Amino acid sequence: MNKGKRGDPLDDVLNLKDKKEDMKEDMKEDKKEDMKEDMKDNMKEKVKEPEETEEAKTDRFKKAKHKEVKEKEEVAQKAEEEAVGIKYLRLMADFQNYKRRVEKEKSDIYAFANEKIVLELLDVIDNFERALSHQGDEDNVISEGMNMIYKQLKAVLEKSGLQEIEALGQEFDPNLHNAVMMEESEEYEPGKVTLVMQKGYFLNKKVLRHTMVRVAK
Repeated sequence: MNKGKRGDPLDDVLNLKDKKEDMKEDMKEDKKEDMKEDMKDNMKEKVKEPEETEEAKTDRFKKAKHKEVKEKEEVAQKAEEEAVGIKYLRLMADFQNYKRRVEKEKSDIYAFANEKIVLELLDVIDNFERALSHQGDEDNVISEGMNMIYKQLKAVLEKSGLQEIEALGQEFDPNLHNAVMMEESEEYEPGKVTLVMQKGYFLNKKVLRHTMVRVAK
């Protein structure tokens, strides 16, 4: 038996029936999706973390406080260690300065321990020079002997650090020279030393005695 043609009432009934079946299937699918969503929500509710108890809150607060105190202690300890390090470096610097000062003092003691006796011996040298300057040109044993003793004495003192201060013809320097008078001079410019009246000396580069001089006006 042939089926009805398109547009026949039978076709319309069949199509309507198919549509109803499709709607039922869609409703079933929607219902399944809704059920799945409900099941997911229920599962989320089940796995939801329990509400924190007062004891747990107190314990968490104590841990946070302990961590904060520990961090503060670490910061304070670090600051204290840095302060100790700085103090140690300062002490080391002070100690090094003290060592250098002591070494310099010891060096000065060795260098100037004989300062007093050398200063007194300068008078002996002055007397030798005066005596030798009044000796005649004649060659005699006494004059030669005095000259040898004078040179020997100066050599011994020079080994101890004695050095004569140059003054004649030099610019007057109050740190080295002691001007006792001024005079007119055609030979020297104003401010120059014209005459050495008493020799001055260094002892280990320190002025032991100033040179007594005359200075040109």
